Amino acid sequence: MELAKKYIDLYESLPVWAKLILALLWNIPTDIYRICKSIKAKNVLYIVLAVILTICGGFFILWIVDIVTIIVKNKVYWLDDIL
Repeated sequence: MELAKKYIDLYESLPVWAKLILALLWNIPTDIYRICKSIKAKNVLYIVLAVILTICGGFFILWIVDIVTIIVKNKVYWLDDIL
């Protein structure tokens, strides 16, 4: 749990250009960010969904969403931000 909080803080402290480069070149950091946010929220459904999307190809759709939301809002959205 503490590691998840530290990763979230680290990722959120990055400048916009760094988040954008990480998202464009290698979307794994944003996928880990989603998993960590779900762990921090203690929501098992979101954890399972984040892992499944990361493994099974949902990362392509999330990759596009990540790029747009980082440019527009400087934020990576996940279900707990929307619902």
